[in-house]
Amino acid sequence: MNKFHDIFLELEKGILEGDYQPGTLLPSENQLVEQYSVSRETIRKALNLLINAGYIQKQQGKGSIVLNVRKFDLPISGVISYKELQSAQQIHSITRVVELKEESVTESLARLTGWEKEAAVWRLVRQREIDGEVVIIDIDYLLKEIVNELPEVRAADSIYDYLENDLGLVISYAQKEITVESVTEEDHKLMDIKEDTHVVVVRSVVSLEDTRCFEYTESRHRLDKFKFVDFARRRKA
Repeated sequence: MNKFHDIFLELEKGILEGDYQPGTLLPSENQLVEQYSVSRETIRKALNLLINAGYIQKQQGKGSIVLNVRKFDLPISGVISYKELQSAQQIHSITRVVELKEESVTESLARLTGWEKEAAVWRLVRQREIDGEVVIIDIDYLLKEIVNELPEVRAADSIYDYLENDLGLVISYAQKEITVESVTEEDHKLMDIKEDTHVVVVRSVVSLEDTRCFEYTESRHRLDKFKFVDFARRRKA
């Protein structure tokens, strides 16, 4: 194997294990040349691999800045609240309620959910900030017939905790659709998009144990922060 690839793997390991923290600099090219006893060209090839893999960003006059490469697992299957995910994966996150207001069900929303057109819903928009950057926008619609009141303080904490423990509802299942879509004006306005041109969008229609749909949600994720995971078991046709 090429020496520059070995150096790449060693530096990658240091980044992933926290030896090089996000926002700090890797050793300079001269230091790496001395450390590994190789040519400057070999070091530059290793650094280019790190750049292409999204681990570092070269900045003129400074050097190689380590990027935040930690990604969080978002389960495709199962119905889990963001607060439960945050707790399970020890995500240090801040939630902000951007909008909470009453609206009427539109024709398109009625088609997606089976709700009556013009029925009253809550429209809730929240930002999820991780490591000082807004990387998720959650846009929720909750049927007011089922969720008559929605206190903002509970919306900023956990909707599902409020629904299950305060209102006594039994949340049962969700139908999900996952797509990659172009960044919108709202994404630019509410998220720290940087140079991304696309976001991952998870749309869910969520129902209670009695099969009534109570929520439609659109969760928009910055590409570099999340990976979607699932457990699959083979079943013969």
